[in-house]
Amino acid sequence: MTHNKKIVMTYMKGFEKSDHETILSCLADDVTWYMPGMFHLSGKKEFDNEIQNENFVGSPVIEISRLTEENDVVVAEGNVKSQMKSGEFLNAMFCDVFEFENGIIKQLTTYQVEK
Repeated sequence: MTHNKKIVMTYMKGFEKSDHETILSCLADDVTWYMPGMFHLSGKKEFDNEIQNENFVGSPVIEISRLTEENDVVVAEGNVKSQMKSGEFLNAMFCDVFEFENGIIKQLTTYQVEK
């Protein structure tokens, strides 16, 4: 597995444990996270605030079905499940596009749709 793919897997495992330190260690200080139709975050502080979104309870379950890499871009496809505070569950498919610079994540674009 390449360095960039290992970083993506570390990042995902961090999310499954709501491990802020692990997740943030994978990111550039000026990281951006864009989720079309939902939000656009800039910097580690804004990113950190979204790790445990106030609408959810506990940590998500993430299943990666495919990791594809070309140059400094890794695309992760998979499924995510998480309990919401409302009692409902998020059950979605996602495609995350990670752009790397100097061996860490510089930009993330997340496309997500309910199953």
